[in-house]
Amino acid sequence: MKILLLIPAPKKISPSQRFRVEQYIHLPEGQHLSFEAHPFFSPKTWSIFHVKGHYIEKLTGILAGFLRRWMTMFQLGQYDFVYVHKEAAPIGPPIFEWIISRICRKKMIYDFDDNIWTSLSSEANPGAALVKCNWKVSHICKYSHIVTVGNTFLADYAKQYNHDVRIIPTVINTEKYHNKIKDQSNNKLTIGWTGTYTNLHNLTIIEAVIAALQAKYHFNFLVIANKDPQLKKIAYAYKKWNIKTEIEDLMEMNIGVMPLAGSVVEMGKCGFKAIQYASLGIPAVVSPVGANKEVVTHNETGFWANNTEEWYAFLEQLILSESLRSEMGINGRNKMIASYSVEANKEKFFALFN
Repeated sequence: MKILLLIPAPKKISPSQRFRVEQYIHLPEGQHLSFEAHPFFSPKTWSIFHVKGHYIEKLTGILAGFLRRWMTMFQLGQYDFVYVHKEAAPIGPPIFEWIISRICRKKMIYDFDDNIWTSLSSEANPGAALVKCNWKVSHICKYSHIVTVGNTFLADYAKQYNHDVRIIPTVINTEKYHNKIKDQSNNKLTIGWTGTYTNLHNLTIIEAVIAALQAKYHFNFLVIANKDPQLKKIAYAYKKWNIKTEIEDLMEMNIGVMPLAGSVVEMGKCGFKAIQYASLGIPAVVSPVGANKEVVTHNETGFWANNTEEWYAFLEQLILSESLRSEMGINGRNKMIASYSVEANKEKFFALFN
């Protein structure tokens, strides 16, 4: 059985498609399935797409991506399923999805793990919201054989347009990749955050709290991202995200943080930062928004912080208690193995192609 994967980015780069799609396709359980990945963006275009400027190169790269997609439409006959992660093309109406479903009558699996139906523009591409056609998400749901999403908030949206909506959380490989446990007795204490540049603005929620704690306690604050956040109020270390050192860099943290605003966009987040922290035995303090409340068990694997006072109090508890960090870290690791690991979810993924 042949499955066509229409993904946005080149393989091994985008966290979303890495942990929702790519890590399943080489498992022994999927040997009867042949996956063929067709990214929209080339590596060169992806490397500049979230950088200011480069408008001619971006336009050229997008046009090349559309050309590749049109060529793929003439090859659909050889595939049994088409799996679309987020969208077949980053801008414009869902013309490719319509062709796949309505013209070629292919069974299409549609997957997303964010609120991608709400219009947003990034600093690097301020006019993107005008051409992204976010309204197409509901149409793609209607065209699809099955819709898969990362949490209940996204599922509630998709169920308005499709009768077969399945929740498959964004997961990690706890056996081969996220397979270490933080030793809380080692190194100078480090509180950390990891993510992409699009979420860096959430750090402003806790910047004053970190500054107040730094005035009282000695600890590092580490940011792992694809762009320096240039924080003004606190001392911090920045590490550029690198797939080769991803686990090693995360293991520097004793405590992970995931602050989120309570907007409709953040409600769609799937708690992946907290999943990564917990899988490595790192307790997390998170905003109780969206899937964070499902990923983190309050007072057991980490804490829910609703306001500035709670952020300060819970981080202070973890700073002062090595034993609490260790206990919560082990509890979190066990929960990730049971519910948020590849092993626990692989049957759900492969069942999509029955």
